[in-house]
Amino acid sequence: MSDREQISGISAEKAVISPEFSKASDIEKETAPVGPIGLIALKGTENLAAVINSFLVEWRRERGLQERQSLLFAGYEKDSYILNAETVRFGSGEGKGIVYDVSRGEDLYFLVDVTNYSISYKVGGIRNHYSPDDHYQDLKRLISAAAGKAKRMTVIMPFLYEGRQHNRSSERESLDCAQMLKELVGMGVTNIITFDANDPRVQNAIPLHSFDTFSPTYQYIKALCRNYSDIDFDSEHLTVVSPDEGGMRRAIYFANVLGVDMGMFYVRKDYSQMINGKNPIIAHEFLGPDVAGRDVIIVDDMISSGDTVLDVALHLKERNARRVFACVTFGLFTNGLHEFDEAYRNGIIDKIFTTNLIYQSPELLAREWYANVNMGKYIALMIDLLNHDYSISKLLNPTDRINRLLADYRRKRNDKVQE
Repeated sequence: MSDREQISGISAEKAVISPEFSKASDIEKETAPVGPIGLIALKGTENLAAVINSFLVEWRRERGLQERQSLLFAGYEKDSYILNAETVRFGSGEGKGIVYDVSRGEDLYFLVDVTNYSISYKVGGIRNHYSPDDHYQDLKRLISAAAGKAKRMTVIMPFLYEGRQHNRSSERESLDCAQMLKELVGMGVTNIITFDANDPRVQNAIPLHSFDTFSPTYQYIKALCRNYSDIDFDSEHLTVVSPDEGGMRRAIYFANVLGVDMGMFYVRKDYSQMINGKNPIIAHEFLGPDVAGRDVIIVDDMISSGDTVLDVALHLKERNARRVFACVTFGLFTNGLHEFDEAYRNGIIDKIFTTNLIYQSPELLAREWYANVNMGKYIALMIDLLNHDYSISKLLNPTDRINRLLADYRRKRNDKVQE
């Protein structure tokens, strides 16, 4: 067994198909791949793409398909699935996309992080950092470079571009997210994959096309088990909390799958004024069970400035919560890390879990209060299944895997107690 197998707890072949989804032989004999996989990593996604690629290479090398000599499986096993592609900038700031490797007939996957501000380019001697608009334009450039040659194109956009601008709150507002989705499918994109979309109903903009939004609930629980061996996943010791009414859906699922109580904070806003395009928050009012002496998990889709998470954590501590954890898909930390450092020193927050689906600064990764949730294996599994046109329904609903994980966690805790 390899080091990676020891870490994951299952063999490489089983990690792809069985026992969580089906038997490996089912894919081998019933579904041929759509075409050779081609992974195009846009600027800022190279590290995540390398993790995804390493799993794909290992799994397909060890799978040992008997049909690999068939023309249907041409290009199935490669040393690397990452295609040589880039976007370049001219001195004027204009750009173009180039795909150097032949992509004709390939099943292409574009990986893009629209929030990665660490990428920059120079215009008129001034250094400009990439905005979400820049990343989105680069994505369209590479799609147009590959269109007409690829057999199928899938965009993996973990943080949905303009996801918070998915509906109109007044008559004269742009619908940027819906417009983006329509543009992509108009360019020939078949599948759009995202994570924790602010409102999944935005897929109504493209009702005849594939749009999937995933939640890292399983990965959060796995990370909690690895970092804390003393968490009691029961209603007497643990509560899941949503920081506002908008996050109720994900908090309800999180609480139900763990079998614990759930609470939420009602956000009171000042609708008489608008600051930076938003109505300022006056207070957070808690609706839920008594959290005194309990561990609390705050579940949300993103940390932007961090004010909401820290305010909620403070209110929970004032209600004598034992420990406060935050499980948040996207950690933007737009106002820096100093407020979180102070909250950790004061015992307000114990640990913050965010994914590597978007850019993580070296300073963030070094923080004691921070835990990285790696999603590379999950995306690799998704690509492997989609390449065979295989069902990903159990990826969308990971309840069975969560139940097995919790059963294994409780068994190990009982064994330690008996020792």
